[in-house]
Amino acid sequence: MKIAVTYENGDVFQHFGRTQEFKVYDVEDNKVVSSRVIGNDGLSHGALGEILMREGVEVFICGGIGGGARQMIESRGIKLLPGVHGNADAAVDAYLAGNLEYDPNTSCHEHGEHHNCTHSCH
Repeated sequence: MKIAVTYENGDVFQHFGRTQEFKVYDVEDNKVVSSRVIGNDGLSHGALGEILMREGVEVFICGGIGGGARQMIESRGIKLLPGVHGNADAAVDAYLAGNLEYDPNTSCHEHGEHHNCTHSCH
């Protein structure tokens, strides 16, 4: 299984459409066997889903995410876990242990300087 996380300086990055990096984890027998950080290929928003598809991601952990991106990811059969904060490695470990805290209703409605999020993005 492959798990991807929006990534910045070791933490879950809080804006899917602005993420510059993903950390991709290869999991076997419910344990991380390898991981690597990949760039966003200069893409944003909907096009970022193509990176997840290319990497064969099955589970995606992130902070805030807009409705269109949410639909795009879910329509590709990727399990979406938004509203996650803190260390990316710890989030993946918590997911594998069955106790990841996330908010399925997390969303971002605008991405400008004065955006409106239903999560703590600062």
